[in-house]
Amino acid sequence: MTTTTREYRGPVEPLEPALSVRQVLALERVLAGEPEVVAGAAQLDRPVRWVHVAEAADVGVMLSGGEMVLTTGVLLAGDESAQTEYVRSLHRAEAAAVVLGLGRAFPAPPDTMRRAAERCGLPMVVLHRPSPFAELTEEVQSRLVRRKFAAVSLSEAVRTALTGLITAQAPLQHLLDEIAHHTGCPVVVTNLAHRVLGTAGERSAVDDVLRDWERIARQAGGSEGDGWIRAELGGRGERWGQIMLCGYRGDTAGGRLLADRAAEALVLHRMLGGTSAHSWEEQSAQGLLTDLVSGVVAARHLLPRARAAGLPVNRRTFVPLVVRDGDCAQLERTLRLLGMAGLVAELADGATAVLLSLARDQEAEALTAHFAARLRTESGESGTVVAAAAPRTAWDDVPAGLREARHVADAVADSSAVLGLPAVVRLKDVHLRGLIRLLRDDPHVQAFAERELDGLLCAAGDDLLAVLRTYLATGRNKSRTAQLHHVSRPALYRRLEAVQARLGVDLDDFEQAASVHIALLAHDAQQA
Repeated sequence: MTTTTREYRGPVEPLEPALSVRQVLALERVLAGEPEVVAGAAQLDRPVRWVHVAEAADVGVMLSGGEMVLTTGVLLAGDESAQTEYVRSLHRAEAAAVVLGLGRAFPAPPDTMRRAAERCGLPMVVLHRPSPFAELTEEVQSRLVRRKFAAVSLSEAVRTALTGLITAQAPLQHLLDEIAHHTGCPVVVTNLAHRVLGTAGERSAVDDVLRDWERIARQAGGSEGDGWIRAELGGRGERWGQIMLCGYRGDTAGGRLLADRAAEALVLHRMLGGTSAHSWEEQSAQGLLTDLVSGVVAARHLLPRARAAGLPVNRRTFVPLVVRDGDCAQLERTLRLLGMAGLVAELADGATAVLLSLARDQEAEALTAHFAARLRTESGESGTVVAAAAPRTAWDDVPAGLREARHVADAVADSSAVLGLPAVVRLKDVHLRGLIRLLRDDPHVQAFAERELDGLLCAAGDDLLAVLRTYLATGRNKSRTAQLHHVSRPALYRRLEAVQARLGVDLDDFEQAASVHIALLAHDAQQA
């Protein structure tokens, strides 16, 4: 499995928040009427969904919430109980505000209505100059319609972009990057336990969100506010995760629409790709461990991601491991059976990384050996070799540890049976082979290998090269070499004589044999 990263392109402009009562009062046509807030001044940031002109005393039954109601009060003049009930009905209907045009019915703000509005927390505004309600309504409605159209257009643009990525079988990360681009804020996908399965957005902003993810996620999970908008992931009556927009700066309704579009796309991506939430966890771990191994991203910047992925990181001992040709599912099962915390991810070239997280008072080396032994038992592969680096107590040292474990795993690739290595192989166990692996890209080493093995580096020399490799790996044990190649001793002698003739060396001479052995190790390392 490989993960393709995609550069974050930066956000598009988010949809502006819906007009608030305060913004409506700042419109030029409203200002012409000399508005004055006489009650509910603390509630002026309420969003305005629509504007109604209504004189009926029972106007509340005609509202659905969020409306700014314009009235002259002609049917309320002289009846204080009607004035009080009018305000209460607006409050019950969750109106955004009431605007009273002063004139023949009320030459001054009526105290009864003002007191009732103050008790209810309903913004009440009076207009001191005559203002055509039709013009004012047209102004506000046109702005609201433009916002709704912009929201629908953005929603369709997001749907089209995500559908294109799904059709192209793009990885999950590409979809998340596209969502972050359109929402202009960090995007986080989690399972039901709030474990992070994927993130996107500007790196520093994402790190800020993940730094205290467990607390933030649970706090924001119950309600939406301050731009935290979530949508459930699931289908057929089963929930398996959620997507969260973290700090969306635009209109809440527009943000919710974008979150719903994103959720639809992620569910479709999972269904068409035949993947599961668990495979998304694998991709998350893979991306994290790949970044740690590569060193492209500083370890301290990856700590929030590790914590959010469910890895214990406070006061822990970390043991980096690499298993050649390991099965991710089997490795994870072994971790669960032993009750050990860790991340598992397939890297490349058949290498699988495991990062164990142990309590400081636990015996790291003993538990690593126990893990390797149990892995052999569970997998049924007695030759499974686990390459391990020295335990690390500092997170910043983990990348070097993973690279060390990867180096050890490379050094013993395809040679564990011959070398008789232990189940847990460390740097001290690979000796010269490990050094050659480190130097394999050096031009001088490459030239040396070519020069020493020149007589065998051809198609006709493949069989002789294999015999030479076994002969040197077994410590020049001719009986063992003949046995491994299923030939008689005389036949082996003839082949060894052919090897010496082609190379122009005497393999009974220690120095010459050592030189050829080093060249062969360098050649094999380059081929690997």
